[in-house]
Amino acid sequence: MEIRKVQVTGGSSYIVSLPKDWVLSSNVKKNDPVGLIVQQDGTLLVTPRIEAGTAQRTKEFPVSATTDPAYLYRCLVGAYVAGYTAITLTAQGKMPSSIRMGVREFTRMTIGQEVVEETETSVTIKDLLNPVEMPFRQTITRMAVIVRGMHQDGIEALRSGNQKLAGDVVERDNDVDRLHRLIARQCHLVLGDPAFSRKMNVTPAAAMSYFLASRILERIGDHGTRIARSAVVLLGEEVDAEMVTMIGEASATSQAIFDHAVSSLFGEDLEGANDAIQQVVGLEKQARAVNKAALKYAPATATAIVSLSDSIRRIGEYSTDICENTINTLIDRG
Repeated sequence: MEIRKVQVTGGSSYIVSLPKDWVLSSNVKKNDPVGLIVQQDGTLLVTPRIEAGTAQRTKEFPVSATTDPAYLYRCLVGAYVAGYTAITLTAQGKMPSSIRMGVREFTRMTIGQEVVEETETSVTIKDLLNPVEMPFRQTITRMAVIVRGMHQDGIEALRSGNQKLAGDVVERDNDVDRLHRLIARQCHLVLGDPAFSRKMNVTPAAAMSYFLASRILERIGDHGTRIARSAVVLLGEEVDAEMVTMIGEASATSQAIFDHAVSSLFGEDLEGANDAIQQVVGLEKQARAVNKAALKYAPATATAIVSLSDSIRRIGEYSTDICENTINTLIDRG
């Protein structure tokens, strides 16, 4: 930290000189305007960027026939989350077909990413999404609706024997992952760019809170997928009505905790969040009862029942993590 003294000129103007290294690195010239932003903690941010637009950043990846497609896919996701507005893949010769397939998978699993230029030796992907059109609260709401439906339909597939419905639940997990990656990207941009934070009308602390909620919802979606897959295994087995009823009751308790967690998040309800956390004790008892009753079945069937029960319990427990995040945010806000 550099310490500089405040000087007074003209009797009413307070002046602090700018560090020379910062001026040179920021390419600030004489008479150039700079932005001054008062932060919530009282600090003053000085920025050479006074326009509201997001900085254009490009990431380039060299590829070849030996490039591992899975590794490349992870790199593309990393560049997306890091906030790069353009990603270019270049090859010395003809672009391998496996790389082009990986690019298509990447654009399918992200929001706003599209191939805008393609040649035999290169592919350019650009972000075409206006972030203001996808505010954090709206995205979190959509995630919550999807993951709740996944849980509900997974149990319904078990009750009705609908294998197609169970398969649809598994497919929906991709939508949850896409939305979570979008929130991760926007959170990264808010934390690193005050101009973007103002554009999204969200503070860095709020963005981080939304990211944590998104991460929890993504994990709940994973357990919704596990419920559906366990249901598929159990469709070919003879599971008695009593067991299905016990599973349904545990599921209802888990969904109630989830609903209270989401409502406390959006309603900023401190007491409601605490009440939801206390409900998980009853859910754990129900899950243990299901696991005990599963012992009368053959090993493969019992394993599927216990896996399903465990996911129901974990959904309730993850929901309490949302509640704890809500409590922490509200207490910090005062």
